[in-house]
Amino acid sequence: MLSKNKLILNSILALSFLSLASAYFIQYVLGHEPCNLCLIERIPYLASLIFISLIFIINKFEKLISSVVLLFFIFGSVVSFYHVGIEQGFFSESFVCDLGSSGGDISKEDLLKQLQNKTPISCKDVTFRFFGLSLATINTVISILLSGIMIKVIKNYGKN
Repeated sequence: MLSKNKLILNSILALSFLSLASAYFIQYVLGHEPCNLCLIERIPYLASLIFISLIFIINKFEKLISSVVLLFFIFGSVVSFYHVGIEQGFFSESFVCDLGSSGGDISKEDLLKQLQNKTPISCKDVTFRFFGLSLATINTVISILLSGIMIKVIKNYGKN
């Protein structure tokens, strides 16, 4: 079973790398700025690159490290689902999506500072779609699938 797990983990490594490369391509080459939740949704992929590489490097604690990766993908599923809910109007934007707008009076110096700084992207605005789906929607599906695959990997460690 260990060789089967290694194949699955290598596939997750490749998918995580591809996902991050795609996100950076869309951001830096195509010019679509990510919102704060989009940036947070990258964390599980980066974590999986680090932790799965660690499994191959140290060859110990595979089940424990795989469990940590599972937790990251579950976190990614929840954040992505929440993001889709914001995009669809089911949830309101949270403090994570706060656009930095203040409800009170601001001085002209503060206003100039705000105008000079880049305005953050709203979490409800979809700036890029792939096959008609927002990246948050695609990420929700991928994160749920990877969570299920990691559960299978963890169960495989207990088998001889």
